[in-house]
Amino acid sequence: MPAFCRACLTEFAAGARCPSCRSPRVMAHDELFDLSIAHMDCDAFYASVEKRDNPDLADKPVIVGGGTRGVVSTCCYIARISGVRSAMPMFQALKLCPEAVVLPPRISAYAEVSRAIRAMMADLTPAIEPLSLDEAFLDLTGTARLHGAPPAVMLARLIRRMESELGISGSIGLSHNKFLAKIASDLDKPRGFSVIGRAETAGFLAIRPVRIIWGVGTATQTALERAGIRSIADLLRWEQQDLTARFGHMGARLWHLARGQDSRPVAADEKVKSISKETTFNEDTGDVDLLDGHLWRLAVGVSDRAKAKDMAGRTVTLKLKRADFTTITRRHALPGATQMADRIYREARAMFDLVPAGGAYRLIGCGISDLCPGAQAETTADLLDPQAGARAKAEAATDAIRARFGTDAIIKGRALR
Repeated sequence: MPAFCRACLTEFAAGARCPSCRSPRVMAHDELFDLSIAHMDCDAFYASVEKRDNPDLADKPVIVGGGTRGVVSTCCYIARISGVRSAMPMFQALKLCPEAVVLPPRISAYAEVSRAIRAMMADLTPAIEPLSLDEAFLDLTGTARLHGAPPAVMLARLIRRMESELGISGSIGLSHNKFLAKIASDLDKPRGFSVIGRAETAGFLAIRPVRIIWGVGTATQTALERAGIRSIADLLRWEQQDLTARFGHMGARLWHLARGQDSRPVAADEKVKSISKETTFNEDTGDVDLLDGHLWRLAVGVSDRAKAKDMAGRTVTLKLKRADFTTITRRHALPGATQMADRIYREARAMFDLVPAGGAYRLIGCGISDLCPGAQAETTADLLDPQAGARAKAEAATDAIRARFGTDAIIKGRALR
C-alpha cells in the first residue's frame, strides 16, 4: 500500500512508523498516489493568526467576533471544547466559555496571510479555486512529473511550509472530485490529512447523514427529514425524477452527490460575478421589523466584502425563500455603482416592500452584481435624495471607527432588531 511520512515526506510501503525519521505521522491509502483533487482548509484561521501574533494567547480560548451583540466569526479549538462554534451568537458563546478572550476581526491581517498561502499554492499548480480567505480547492492533475512527487506528497509539503514559514496549520482532503475532497478535509481537523478513494466512495457515503452534503443547512435538512430522508442511504432509495419533483434543482443535485458524482472542475481564478450574503432562520418568520434588522446586517456584510475587495456593484439583488421553499428574487439596476451599506440596504428594502405581504420566510439575502473596481463607485450626491451625501460621510466615519476599534464599536439601532 502506498504511504508517505507527513513529517519528512519520505515515500515507502505502509507501516506504523516512517523508516527514515521514525515519525508515526504516516499517511497510507490504496489510491494515495492516484488522486489529485484536493481541498485545503486552514485550522481556526482567524484565531490562529491572532495566537501567532500574540503568543500570550497560546493556551487561552480565543473567540474572534463582533462583540456581545454580534456573532462568532471563528474560535480556537480550546474554545470549541466548551461548545463554542462559528456563527453562534456571542452572548451564547460567552455563557459556554466565559473565560474566552474576545477579539475583533482584523481582516487586513488575515488577508495578508491568505495571500502568502495562495502564493505557496501557486508553486504547486495554477488550478486554484479559493472559497474564502482560509480555504481553496486545488487540482494537481499532471503535476507529478513536474515536482518529482505525487500530489499527496506535495500537499503535505504545502502544509509543512505553511506551518514553518507562516505559523498557520491546515487540513487536507484528497479525493477524485471537489465534493468528496471538501468532506475529507473536515474528517480529521486540526492538522488532518484524509483521503476518500474511488473504491470506497459508495460505502463511505451510504452511512453518513445528509447534513454532510455541502449546502444542506438546517432548513433543507428539516425538509428532507419530513420526506423520511435522514441519511445518504435514504437518498439512494429515491429516483432522480422524484427528488427533482419534490425539491427542484436541489433534488437533482442531491441525487448525484449521494452517489459521489461531482463533475465540477476546479475553476482557477474564476472572475467574481457577485457579492452576497444570506441567512437562514431556525424558525420561519414574517416579522417585518426582524427581517429589516437582518437585511441591514446583510447589507453591511456585503458592503464590508465589497470594500475589502475594492469592488462596487451596479445592481442590487434581494432574495427571499418562503416556508414552502419557493424563492423570490428581485433585482434593481442602479444609475451608478455602489459599495455603500446604506445604499444597498435602501434598495433591498424598497424591493422587499414591493413583495406581496403575507406568509413567513425561512431565508433572506441581498447582494450586488455587475461588479466594477471600487474607484468607479458613485460618489456624487443623489439629487432625488438630499441626505444621501450626509449618510455616505457618516458611513465612512463609521468604517474608520470599526477598522480601529472593532466591528462592534459602533452599531446602528436597526442592527439590534
